[in-house]
Amino acid sequence: MIRHRLVWPVVALVALLAVDVVHTPGFLAVRMQDGHLYGGPIDILRYGAPLVLISVGMTLVIATRGIDLSVGAVVAIAGALACLRIQKLTDPGAIGGVLAAVALALAVAAGLGLWNGILVARFHIQPIVATLILMVAGRGLAQLITQGQIITVNSGPYHVIGGGFLLTLPVPVLIAAAVTVLVALLLRRTALGLLLESVGGNAEASRLVGIRAGGLIAGVYVVCACCAAVAGLMISSNVSAADSNNAGLWIELDAILAVVLGGTALTGGRFHLGGTVLGALVIQTLTTTIYTIGVPPETTLLFKALVVIAVCLVQSPVFRAKVFRARPNLPPPAAEHESEDGAATGAPSEQEALRR
Repeated sequence: MIRHRLVWPVVALVALLAVDVVHTPGFLAVRMQDGHLYGGPIDILRYGAPLVLISVGMTLVIATRGIDLSVGAVVAIAGALACLRIQKLTDPGAIGGVLAAVALALAVAAGLGLWNGILVARFHIQPIVATLILMVAGRGLAQLITQGQIITVNSGPYHVIGGGFLLTLPVPVLIAAAVTVLVALLLRRTALGLLLESVGGNAEASRLVGIRAGGLIAGVYVVCACCAAVAGLMISSNVSAADSNNAGLWIELDAILAVVLGGTALTGGRFHLGGTVLGALVIQTLTTTIYTIGVPPETTLLFKALVVIAVCLVQSPVFRAKVFRARPNLPPPAAEHESEDGAATGAPSEQEALRR
């Protein structure tokens, strides 16, 4: 059981929740207010929804032996475009105008993802380099869109994306759950998941057997960028503003960490969506715990890094073997030994072994 890839993330999640309960006894209590569910667990799911979305997209990219460092920039660009478009509407509350702004953000994000995919699949640029270009340039593009200012909007329909409720649950949670389930069905109920694992295992061999590896690689970058765009819409609509400088800053690192905590190797191949979602919830719970126990702001990042290192170490079989002494291995089965006259004999007796 200890060797299962999800055991230690679950242990970390339970431990963090226990710390929250110690400092806030009613942390796990969920209450109904004005027809909506509120409470610590609901807040974790609500504020962790953008990270879950980005992590799901990142899982597909990593499954093909890639990486996407530009998702944070795409988050900022999507939020900036949507808010700028809504701000220019004569009626910011018009549902049609809000939908057009959302469609514009998603379309631009898909184009940016396709750009990454072409650089990686067509021109064979290393994924970390190709996406690093957009990571830097994309953040600058977002600041150009907003002219370096924070764009505020007052739109009820747009606020629903990140701060609304439906069926007593936060809308971001429902969106993240719907996208995760849809991706899981496509990957596990069709051959798409197997094809991605094949490309991640050996893209050239997959191409030689007839799999269009280039198209699959470009496609996962498009999906990852669209997931990041939806996350950007959630973040900006929740605060009714677009901050191109801080929105999605370093969220790509949290997403990569969530994928790794979930048991997906950065070397590509097999992936685990369920583990990714669990890893994202662990990271969001850690962030919530930091604020709950009152960690000083100047040491927040250090505290977070120490906890993450601890979780990664206990996940490592090599580390556990060195720290927690395992039971000694049983002696190998008796082998036949050859006597002086060349005849095969059984294993030596205990006395003979000691004498030798």
